[in-house]
Amino acid sequence: MTARARYRMAFYGDDFTGSTDALEVLAFAGYRCALFLAPPTPETLERFPDLDVVGVAGDSRAMSPEEMDHHLPAVFDALAKLGAPLVHYKVCSTFDSSPTIGSIGKVIELSRGAFPGAPVPIVAGTPALGRYCLFGNLFARFGTEGEVFRIDRHPIMSVHPVTPMAEADLAVHIARQAPLRIGKVIFPSYETARPAADAALRQVLETQPDAVLFDAGTPQHLTEVGRHLEHQALGPGPLFVVGSSGVEYALTQWWRERDGALQGTPEYETFAPVDRVLAVSGSASKLTALQIQAAIQAGFSDVPVDASALVDDAQWPAAHTNIAERAIALLNEGRSVILHTARGADDPRIGAMINALTARGFSHHAAKHTGGRILGQRLGEVVRSILARVPIERLLLSGGDTSSQVTKMLGPDALEIAARLAPGAPLCRALSRSNAMNGLEIALKGGQMGGEHFFERGKLGNA
Repeated sequence: MTARARYRMAFYGDDFTGSTDALEVLAFAGYRCALFLAPPTPETLERFPDLDVVGVAGDSRAMSPEEMDHHLPAVFDALAKLGAPLVHYKVCSTFDSSPTIGSIGKVIELSRGAFPGAPVPIVAGTPALGRYCLFGNLFARFGTEGEVFRIDRHPIMSVHPVTPMAEADLAVHIARQAPLRIGKVIFPSYETARPAADAALRQVLETQPDAVLFDAGTPQHLTEVGRHLEHQALGPGPLFVVGSSGVEYALTQWWRERDGALQGTPEYETFAPVDRVLAVSGSASKLTALQIQAAIQAGFSDVPVDASALVDDAQWPAAHTNIAERAIALLNEGRSVILHTARGADDPRIGAMINALTARGFSHHAAKHTGGRILGQRLGEVVRSILARVPIERLLLSGGDTSSQVTKMLGPDALEIAARLAPGAPLCRALSRSNAMNGLEIALKGGQMGGEHFFERGKLGNA
């Protein structure tokens, strides 16, 4: 990286769970980083003078292309002005997206305004999370059983309720979202001598693609990807990169090979138990359903949430009060509480919510998309009401929209890593000028992240 750069890199996460995934990789590698809820101003950054990396948590994964047109250019301009040599647009490791929701192709098109010039690298493989990109095709481990599936045959992602993955070739998948020419650097080139690997990349670049997809099936592959990324980032302007947290793994592994390992971070390895936690889930994945069941069997108080009541403007005030009061009473008894809007994709509450919105004039597709966002926002209001009356120490959130909207509603100034909890879903600490919020520990996880006992472990710690 250039000697004059204040930061090693910057990143924007397209949802909050993905943002903490990237933050986790960097912090555990020994780099100082903070995650902001909006692009930080110079005045804000003066309060964080020793950062190596600036992260911004966003929610563009749930945006339409029109919403991206309105929102992302200003974000990209702000990130470009930070002066970091590389800016990462962090997407979910499963790359679930579509031409109408969370379009990665649209993002690449929009990035040209702030980051003209070089083809956009796309990094998909994240072996640490059980994600592998081979010959351009994405594979993902199924969390409950450990079996690896091609993404278009994955038990969860192939039937995602909003953005099902029907194509495993990511170049084809992304090019269906925008008219992009996408080249590929396949993994056998990494297993040759570095001069030959560099020649393979040059050959791809000579075709003048809009973007270049890099395979990664092993940590060693990612180290080579990190070397390529750093070399490409030596140009006159910031390099814009799209990918999973494989980008952070790639860069930190390459920096470690080149410079040696930084001092370890033993403070992240343990975290203490707490007497009670509040867990909130808006995820409909099969894995989350198993995690909810395990938490209830372990003694968490079960508080089912009527999703259709939450998205209904007339029923919402009473539903808000009922849910909050029930959770507050249980927490005051010393009980851990889990609020959930679904227990698996077949939960009838999902259909009831969609029907409630279609009755208001939404299309079926818009009902699924808009319903998730409204649900997340209103769960955020419920959580804020609970925390205003019960001083809990730890909050566990599950589901992309839920995690993003609840955290936005709580409004911390920034998040930092507190401890390891589950790969891709660390325990974070809120930094805030509000005494009530400052120091609150928050874990944010996607529906397909964590083991079966995620919620229990979040309460019991490992100290």
